[in-house]
Amino acid sequence: MERRTFLVGTGAAALVAGFGPHVLAQQPEKTKILLGVGGKPLLYYLPLTIAERKNFFKEEGLDVEINDLAGGARSLQSLIGGSVDVVTGAYEHTIRMQAKGQDIRAVVELGRFPAIVIAVRKDKAGEIKSAADLKGRKIGVTAPGSSTMLTVQYAMVKAGLRPNDASFIGVGGGAGAVAAMKKGEIDAISHLDPVIAKLEADGDIQVLIDTRTESGTSTLFGGSNPAACLYTKKEFIDRNPVTMQRLVNAFMKSLKWIEKASPEEIADTVPPEYHLGDKPLYLAAVKNSKEAYSRDGIVSPQGMASVMDMLKQLDPELQNAQVDLAATFDDRFVKKAAI
Repeated sequence: MERRTFLVGTGAAALVAGFGPHVLAQQPEKTKILLGVGGKPLLYYLPLTIAERKNFFKEEGLDVEINDLAGGARSLQSLIGGSVDVVTGAYEHTIRMQAKGQDIRAVVELGRFPAIVIAVRKDKAGEIKSAADLKGRKIGVTAPGSSTMLTVQYAMVKAGLRPNDASFIGVGGGAGAVAAMKKGEIDAISHLDPVIAKLEADGDIQVLIDTRTESGTSTLFGGSNPAACLYTKKEFIDRNPVTMQRLVNAFMKSLKWIEKASPEEIADTVPPEYHLGDKPLYLAAVKNSKEAYSRDGIVSPQGMASVMDMLKQLDPELQNAQVDLAATFDDRFVKKAAI
């Protein structure tokens, strides 16, 4: 009798969570998953690398093939085109797609702050003292249309400029970005660690805006501003609820591990090439960015509103868009995975 009561209660809990009894099945509907990401070595996507390297996906019975693409915008295109199943990318992509009538939803928040740094080349620091001085400048971003580009555009608009008052140059997510700054190909950069940490350590840049911390994020956005997340099409979620739960479980394990891990443990876990040839520098970058990772995997309503406000200011197509922000994040899987 006790066992029967337990089973009934467990099934009811699953129904209440909105999944239905099939979620209790042992096997995910789809075990081979194609995941798109734009710039995997960046600390912005550390939860993905940790989930891969610590075998959290395998523990959940999943074989995740990671396609590292040239920036977040390319990852989104791959999802829409059907060449990947899910994406680790910027939360703002879900809002953009919802506004276009495409039901793309985040299922777990990976970064609660953007962790994007806007900096100028050291020899230009006397001329470029704030975002208002970026007019007419060449600014390096991971890729056109990426969150690094949106963040610097937002800073420019807040400073009284127009979003397109500068030239934006895609410099990629790794050594190419460092080289572009060192060669003088760009005047400023909007980027992430470890690229920023490398340029800082070498004395190549002067930081203007830093959203790796809560205070820096609040200064620019007025509050939290969700960054990296795992997102996919609603139809994929509906067809594969067990698979989605397993994916979210893996990412939640990763977030919990990162929260407790030391920078040294993190540096020893990622591929050595992620250190950009300087492990002490990578350790410093991890210390700078640890505050930015999500603690609970939940995108808050305030964070949703903050991103929506940014997009309305930058994209004329979104100025009058009516987007149901609640539809951009499906919290059922995180709530079920939380420990």
